[in-house]
Amino acid sequence: MHASSAMRCQALCVRADWRGNAALDNGLVIDVEPGRFEDMVVTALDGLPEELGQLMRNVAVTVEHQPGPPGLLGLYEGIPLTSRTSQYAGVLPDRITIYRQAICAICRTEQEVADQVRRTVIHEIAHHFGIDDNRLSELGW
Repeated sequence: MHASSAMRCQALCVRADWRGNAALDNGLVIDVEPGRFEDMVVTALDGLPEELGQLMRNVAVTVEHQPGPPGLLGLYEGIPLTSRTSQYAGVLPDRITIYRQAICAICRTEQEVADQVRRTVIHEIAHHFGIDDNRLSELGW
């Protein structure tokens, strides 16, 4: 890890209460600095097989640093590739949102955060390819 990236990563452990406010905790969860978290998302995307990345069309991946909808670590919004017809044109990009606070709230270490980011990115990309939650569950995701 680059020295400046290491400096950006916070070791302070926090938790998010039901309103999304950060509060000191007993060290059971970690808060990863926004820039470092974004780096984790980029790493997860860069780790996709090249063939898969080439098939992704008209989709933007973003990080939300504020609390997202309860219970969600990520969200895909758009028209899956399997549902697009010849009429698909002139639409805004699909959007994959990764929720930083939600992921940090369930992790204890930076490595757990990185692993969960990867899992969440892959899960949401699967939705872009038309794979629903039931099938993802069958596949172990």
